[in-house]
Amino acid sequence: MLSTVICTLLTLAVAPQKLAADWPQWRGPARDGCSAERGLLQEWPAEGPKQLWRSDELGLGYAGLAVVGDEAFTLGLFGSKEFVVCLDVQTGKQRWSVEAGPEYKNAFGDGPRSTPTVVGNAVYALTGSGHLVKVPRAGGKVAWKVRLVEDLGGAVPEWGYCESPLVVDELVVCTPGGSDGTLAALDARTGKVRWRSKEVTEGAQYASPILVAHSKGPQIVQLVMNQVFAVEPERGKRLWTAEFPGRTAVIPTPVHEAGVVYVTAGYGVGSAAFRIAPDGRSVTEVYRNRVMKNHHGGVVRVGAHIYGHSEGPGWMCQDWATGAEVWSERGFGKGAIHYADGRLYCLDERTGEVVLVEAAPTGWKVHGRFTPSTLSSRRSREGGVWTHPIVAGGRLFVRDQELLYCFDVRR
Repeated sequence: MLSTVICTLLTLAVAPQKLAADWPQWRGPARDGCSAERGLLQEWPAEGPKQLWRSDELGLGYAGLAVVGDEAFTLGLFGSKEFVVCLDVQTGKQRWSVEAGPEYKNAFGDGPRSTPTVVGNAVYALTGSGHLVKVPRAGGKVAWKVRLVEDLGGAVPEWGYCESPLVVDELVVCTPGGSDGTLAALDARTGKVRWRSKEVTEGAQYASPILVAHSKGPQIVQLVMNQVFAVEPERGKRLWTAEFPGRTAVIPTPVHEAGVVYVTAGYGVGSAAFRIAPDGRSVTEVYRNRVMKNHHGGVVRVGAHIYGHSEGPGWMCQDWATGAEVWSERGFGKGAIHYADGRLYCLDERTGEVVLVEAAPTGWKVHGRFTPSTLSSRRSREGGVWTHPIVAGGRLFVRDQELLYCFDVRR
């Protein structure tokens, strides 16, 4: 018996720690694109990780996934309506769907393009035309609906509402844009407006707001066409603003770490970092350059470095503190990025190929690659494989319109 106990303890001591984590909203729990999961494959076999299932029960669109427990939540277009959809993580089968709003039409692809937010027993989701709904996690009827245009005076951006709602305590924060205030906070129970950011009235772009911890109190940070700014969660009062002029479209979600807010945008704009003052009411510019020009695939911060795709140089590692380029790689197509357990999951938006790359400042080193067996034949010619891949519960999820793939990436 003693030898058995000793062997068990030794096995536990040397085995890699395994940690599965939920992914309850856009870019994960911290909205940073980084998973806390451990015990994942560090190398993929030649054929790629094992496919567990493929589903075609989620509808058309670019919406991302929120995964909580054994349920995956997304949005999809069926006919002329957009629905909030719940799938079984084990099988990919649809558990339920609830109508959220009318079809959003666009030459680059119709349907929804945001990710639901799951908090407790509720799912909050935004359609392409700006219908924000609260749906019980168990399905059923819409608890409340607020239309960002008709009810809040917003205007649909050129390529549709793409942000994912941010839940802060009992508030649901969204970005309708417009003269009544760029941001709106709704009561999570009723959908009633609690405040508008009246000191900031720019139109909506495509980034999602984030919650930033600060010694003087939390801040909601959002990026629009001409500025990045912060407001108080309680009243929506502006705390600070910094100029960051965009072009055409401003899409990537801001990144925050230790009092520094990082933003980037494509179309030749570049990136910048701003340090929040001790009183939380102003910022100083740390750097601004055109090293990272990320279009819409997002960036992730891992340790002292930022990783993502930059227009021109290709996939890049950027120094978080200085903004300097560390390395770049043009051998893989532009697309979205995700981080988990020491690895970058990079997606080529044209081919759908996924590569597993070491998250290290020493250079681009691939540890596996594969392409899903079938891509959507219903995607617009102007579109791409734009839904961001995620890892949750030891599974890698890759979506292309109505097709969702689930792969086993556990050791």
